[in-house]
Amino acid sequence: MTSAAEQEPHEQRLGAVVRRRGQVQPGTTDQRLLESTGPSDFIHRDPWRVMRIQSEFVEGFGALAEVGPGISVFGSARTHEGSPEYAAGVAIGRALAEAGFAVITGGGPGAMEAANRGAYEAGGTSVGLGIELPFEQGLNQYVDLGVNFRYFFVRKTCFVKYSQGFVVLPGGMGTLDELFEAVTLVQTRKVTRFPIVLYGSAYWAGLLEWLKNTVAAEGKVAPADLDLIQVTDDVDEAVALVTK
Repeated sequence: MTSAAEQEPHEQRLGAVVRRRGQVQPGTTDQRLLESTGPSDFIHRDPWRVMRIQSEFVEGFGALAEVGPGISVFGSARTHEGSPEYAAGVAIGRALAEAGFAVITGGGPGAMEAANRGAYEAGGTSVGLGIELPFEQGLNQYVDLGVNFRYFFVRKTCFVKYSQGFVVLPGGMGTLDELFEAVTLVQTRKVTRFPIVLYGSAYWAGLLEWLKNTVAAEGKVAPADLDLIQVTDDVDEAVALVTK
């Protein structure tokens, strides 16, 4: 005769999760916790990843909470030192620091390094929010406060949460991703009063023309949505637009 203790439960409650029939797991949560042997693949499972994600938010928020008002500067990691775009990044970083703003970038090379360099040389706060990638970049030498993230969405949250606006230099997929993420948040009013400035009218002209003559013309966005993006070729104007 099978005792009550030996019978398989038909329903199992694990915190907020209910498991029934074939989804019932053997043992209990605390039993599995106290086991000193067993598979270690639990660290690669989604519930464990949630804890890792939580820790990234805690570390990011903790590191950036006292940075003060900041502006994020985006641009290509492939921008070469000595190019006009690199020089513009340095000038923008310097001007933002002199205006009393922390400069926040993705912490990598190219345009990001340029903006961090400008802030560093001006004696301002130079911040880099890096990301774990298959091809390691590391934080550039001009970052004074750096946070490396595993997850893009945690990093994006920190960019928006601790920035009062974005300056976007010419860039590729990552730059476009950050640009349209910001535009979407403003368009949907998830964030309010968040200026977005594109630097380099020649580079951005094709994109802006497509948004106006195709996307807006076909009613995919309202014409007013395009006013969320401003463009300039002047460093002082870019800083004024993003900090006013």
